[in-house]
Amino acid sequence: MPGIDLRHERVVVETDRYRVEGDITLPQGSYRNALADYINRSDQEFLLLTNVELVALDGSGESLQYPSLNLARKHIRLVVPIESPEG
Repeated sequence: MPGIDLRHERVVVETDRYRVEGDITLPQGSYRNALADYINRSDQEFLLLTNVELVALDGSGESLQYPSLNLARKHIRLVVPIESPEG
């Protein structure tokens, strides 16, 4: 049985309190390969991000780094893909 092809996409996610930059893993070549389709899945309550930088939006300048973070979808206000340098 062949494995599923995956791709990583760098995104910025904003909540009421934090700006989160990290990588999400998306399936390659399926109907859920679009970022919006993946995030809006009804069976998914959390968004898993890896290689995360978490920045407080309160102006404190607090910045934290984590290898991974599970973010509850109900806290997400904005998701923006970051274009890769290759284009």
